[in-house]
Amino acid sequence: MEKEQAILAFAALAQSTRLDVFRLLIGHEPHGLPAGDIARHMAVPHNTMSTHLAVLARAGLIEAERQSRSIVYRARLDAVRALAGYLLKDCCGGRPEICEPLIADLSPCCPPNHPALEEVAHD
Repeated sequence: MEKEQAILAFAALAQSTRLDVFRLLIGHEPHGLPAGDIARHMAVPHNTMSTHLAVLARAGLIEAERQSRSIVYRARLDAVRALAGYLLKDCCGGRPEICEPLIADLSPCCPPNHPALEEVAHD
């Protein structure tokens, strides 16, 4: 991940509703949620939610797929991995033992041998 893409991702997540939507979508992987369900869940008008979803999509954090009459949004977990990897890439000046507690804090959401964590741990 390049610095400019990381800045776009952080800027998109630096707003309360968008951060909540992104976390909601991560919790609904791998199926995602239709736009209307997201708006209802967040109690946000559909047109406002559409704007938030567009910002997250432009930042590369979510993707949309038309399924019949609905547009289903999903979190791009590869973008989450890339963003975490960007932050941890030069972790602790080449002393990985210092970063072990930080990486361990990521483990509760995933099994210890989860590929995404393995990649972050070894980048």
